This record gives sequence, structure tokens and C-alpha cells, in this order.
Amino acid sequence: MVSADLWERIEPLPPKRERQFRDPGRKPVPDRQALCGILFVPRTGIQREHLPQELGFGAGMTCWRRLRDWKKAGVWQRLHEVLLAELNAAARLDWPRAFIDFSHVRVLQRGLQTEPSPVGRERAGSMHHLITDGHGTPLAVILTGGNRNDVTQLMPLLDAVPSVCRRPGRPRRKPQSVFADRGHDHDVYHDQVRARRILPVIVGVYRSVVERTFAWLHGFKRLRTRRERRADLHQAFLKLACCLITHRQVLSPTRPALAPSRQTDPAN
Repeated sequence: MVSADLWERIEPLPPKRERQFRDPGRKPVPDRQALCGILFVPRTGIQREHLPQELGFGAGMTCWRRLRDWKKAGVWQRLHEVLLAELNAAARLDWPRAFIDFSHVRVLQRGLQTEPSPVGRERAGSMHHLITDGHGTPLAVILTGGNRNDVTQLMPLLDAVPSVCRRPGRPRRKPQSVFADRGHDHDVYHDQVRARRILPVIVGVYRSVVERTFAWLHGFKRLRTRRERRADLHQAFLKLACCLITHRQVLSPTRPALAPSRQTDPAN
């Protein structure tokens, strides 16, 4: 499940564990095997307790601890930045356009970032807020409660876009324009976006780009329904899924952005 190409990028990122000579204990599960177990969960939607031991993943709690510790150490964020830098070096990030959208997900256990969802009959839910470039490559993703107004996450999403280098000049971290739907139409936030020299565009014809990325993101079964009580663990799965999608873009040939949908007319 972890290709040699992907592992080559991940291997130097996890923090190194200090070896204890007097009381070494049991030999720890290798990082690559633990990563295989971590990836097995979002791809299949299986619970951590049911990880098949015959595949050599180690115990489910071991994989869970690595997921938690690597999230705390910023491994997934750094991996995402490395992959974005590779795309940027090959001029395959579409900075002139960025797309923003959100998606509601059902929650099975209440916890942080879970609130009554207005679209789910007041049941507990969460929201995934996503920003992509013009080709649908995920730039950042945010987890909030299900009752958050989507326009309130416009500026946090722009702040979450990392600095991307690997090209001559200063690192790049902001697009030239941001396309969003009517849910993000608010004069106060438009002024804040323009203050950053970014053009806000409220239009529906390009929704297919970000909707396709959401389809990729929710292709991981563990992200269709939130099962984690802890928000940081669900955020770790979100960021890891963005890394895998971006890695897929690195390996694939250049793809043009999707054609505009004709179902919705543009409205400024």
C-alpha cells in the first residue's frame, strides 16, 4: 500500500525514536509497516481494532499512536508541502485560480468540531472546507463543526495554504483569484480578500473542479462518515488523504482543468 516512490518522500519526515540500551523492550514496528496499517484504515473504513494482523501492520493501537504522534510532529503537513513544491517546480500548480467549497459529513461519536448540522435534521455533524488550485490539487483542508457558516472559513482557508517554493523567486502561497459559490458571497469578506490582492469571484460554473476533488477525498471511506471522537485524528486522516491525492497528481501526466459546468449561470 506504500509505494517505494511515496515512502522515499515520507521516510525522512517522522521523528526518530531514541534507542534505550538498558531497557529496550520489544522491537518497535517499522515505520513503513505502521504507515501501511494507517493507510489501510481510511481506504477500507475498517476500525483500528480489526486491522488484519496477518498483513504485518502491527496492532491497531500501534498504528493509531503513530498517526497521532506524526500529526503532532507535523509529518503530514510537511509531506503535503514537499509534494506541492514538486508540482510547483514542474509548473503544474494553477495559481491564477483557486476554488473553495465545503461538504457536510455525518458524525457517529460526539466530540470536538461536532455540532448540530442544519442540513442533517439537527444531528451532529462536521464540515470539510477545501481549497484547491485550478487543476483540483488540494492546497488546504479545514475541519469545523456542522453548524459553521461556510463564509466564515474563507479567510482561515486562505491562511492555511502553505508557502510553496522550488521555483525561482519568493515562495508562493496565495492565488490570484478565488472562485466560490453564493454561500461565500459577503461584502465584508470580499473586502478582506481584496486587501490581500486576491480577486473574489462568486460564480457557479467552475464548481466541477472542487467537486471532483471532494469526490477523490471522500473516496476514502473513513472520511465519508466521521468515526473519530478526537478532532486531531480526523484532521490527520484529512491531511493524509490530501497528501495521497497530491502524490497521485505528481505521478500522473499533466491534466487540464475540467470544463465549466453549464448548469449554473455566473452571478457576481
